[in-house]
Amino acid sequence: MKIAVTGAAGFLGSHLSEKLLKEGHEVIGLDNLITGRDSNIEILSEYENFKFINQDVTEYIELSGDIDWVLHFACPASPADYSRLPIKTLKVGSLGTHKTLGLAKAKKAGYLLASSSEVYGDPKEHPQKETYWGHVDAVSTRGIYDESKRFGEALTMAYHRSHGLDTRIVRIFNSYGPRMRRSDGRAVPSFICQALENEPITVFGGGEQTRSFCYVEDTVEGIIRLMSSDYHLPVNIGSPIEMSIEDLARKIIQLTGSSSRLTRKPLPENDPKVRQPDISLAGKLLKWSPGTTLEDGLKRTIEYFKSGLGEN
Repeated sequence: MKIAVTGAAGFLGSHLSEKLLKEGHEVIGLDNLITGRDSNIEILSEYENFKFINQDVTEYIELSGDIDWVLHFACPASPADYSRLPIKTLKVGSLGTHKTLGLAKAKKAGYLLASSSEVYGDPKEHPQKETYWGHVDAVSTRGIYDESKRFGEALTMAYHRSHGLDTRIVRIFNSYGPRMRRSDGRAVPSFICQALENEPITVFGGGEQTRSFCYVEDTVEGIIRLMSSDYHLPVNIGSPIEMSIEDLARKIIQLTGSSSRLTRKPLPENDPKVRQPDISLAGKLLKWSPGTTLEDGLKRTIEYFKSGLGEN
């Protein structure tokens, strides 16, 4: 198939693009590189069936020839990035989703939206099922990202219902692995880099807030299986194993053999207290569940950052 992937130079978009290329598909990667990396494009460019276009997807997209799928993964995804780029984040979730849906409609292509567990906000339901509507403060600093994803989902479903577009929506929970950036700001790369340098590891709040971490290869496998389904409503893809942020920090200290100690900073505004996906739908619909243990995934990610490849 011929597949357009927005955000192809990013962490998750590059892994997804590479998996598709290895399966023999032709991939057109679109990225304006505001958070994506040239090194990821270099990796993908080793495949003869890859083409890169430096494109802001909030503007009109014109691609020649047939397209079978449009996968919309472009978006600043970490709190550090979307706090620095609030308007661009909102634009890529709204205008970018509109432009990519328009491309899929024009090409009579399938469409997959990369949404996020952040649509659930600071949840009152635990674990979170796809039927849960969420608990989001639209005007908070986190609302920038949360509402961009919620709007993207609504617009995707509007195109499905109004135009009969063949759509998918994946709600991704805390994916991690190689190709994350050192300055990403998310827990896994931050903790690993601090631990490798024996620096204090910064834990926000009391550290009892929980997350569920899914290794990137498992995330990508779930996304590709969702593409092959005929299900149009959102599907959670993530690890059902929940752990506290403090326990994650201590696990990384152990795996790196670091002398780092924990240091505390105030909890950011509206930081979710819990995050754990109910993946029963993905199990039933896609026969999918993550197969990589947290320890194995962290070891692979630690080796990546040890090599110096995580530099910005």
